[in-house]
Amino acid sequence: MRFLPRLGLSAALAIAAFLSWRLLLQTPARSHRGDLAPKAEDSFTLTLDSFLHIQQLRKRRLRAFCSRAGKVTTLPSSQDERASLLSNLRVNTKLDLLYCQVPSTGVEEWNQLLEKLKEEKVTLPVPLPYRRLHTKETWLSKFNQTEIKAMLGSYTKVLFVRDPFHRLIATFLQGMGISSSFSSFIQEVLDSGMHNGSMAWKPLVSLCRPCLIQYDYVVMFGFLRQELGHLLHRAGLLEGSLLPELTDSQVQWTYRWLSEQMFSELSAQQKKQLSHFYHWDLAAFPFSSSFLSDHPSTAETWEK
Repeated sequence: MRFLPRLGLSAALAIAAFLSWRLLLQTPARSHRGDLAPKAEDSFTLTLDSFLHIQQLRKRRLRAFCSRAGKVTTLPSSQDERASLLSNLRVNTKLDLLYCQVPSTGVEEWNQLLEKLKEEKVTLPVPLPYRRLHTKETWLSKFNQTEIKAMLGSYTKVLFVRDPFHRLIATFLQGMGISSSFSSFIQEVLDSGMHNGSMAWKPLVSLCRPCLIQYDYVVMFGFLRQELGHLLHRAGLLEGSLLPELTDSQVQWTYRWLSEQMFSELSAQQKKQLSHFYHWDLAAFPFSSSFLSDHPSTAETWEK
């Protein structure tokens, strides 16, 4: 019985997907610096120049955040410290790619795309000016310091980001918490704190270390197809025909509708605490349309 609320939400999600898709082109778009306007992805074409400009804005915002946040910006010499900091970073040594593995951010679609590139036997188009590692290892933390530094300096580094409240909804709907209601699930998240929380809901800044890793691309969930198309084309890895069908733009709009319903279930205190829990992500990335951005946290420290 305790899973009935989650089943009800899943049914609502399916209905919302249909309704929101009909309303996409009727909804006026709000534009924010570093954001793509929240409109249907199929209704506009993201040119290469626009993509590069958006990337510039996102990385500029990230650099400004790092300059005032006091985060780790140099690779530790201790192997244990490196393993902890880099525990969520994966590499593809065949295609010279490095990315952060966080659920429900678009990385699942990215991994499927990499598998397709592998099946198509896609390789880098030009000889590289450095020695390539021949290994099946995919976790950055498993390499030694010299190898890690070489990868950080030469690989194409990709960070996938998504509205933190949407990540919470996705985690709840996937049944990754023990709570029967969304409100009690959120309390579970808040009670776990920063250090004991699951990777499924921890802030991206603490998982992906964007002040240590100088990411070349910050890719926003909801616009994966066009952004990844430009990214891989610039890397010489992909023709348009190889890019699989992605549904994140439809999912994004459905979640925008669902967010309003689920946010209303939370207490004022929970909303304020969530905004504080994700205050790093809200400052580092262009989530200005997030419901959490409308409830700024207090100056007092809230962390367990």
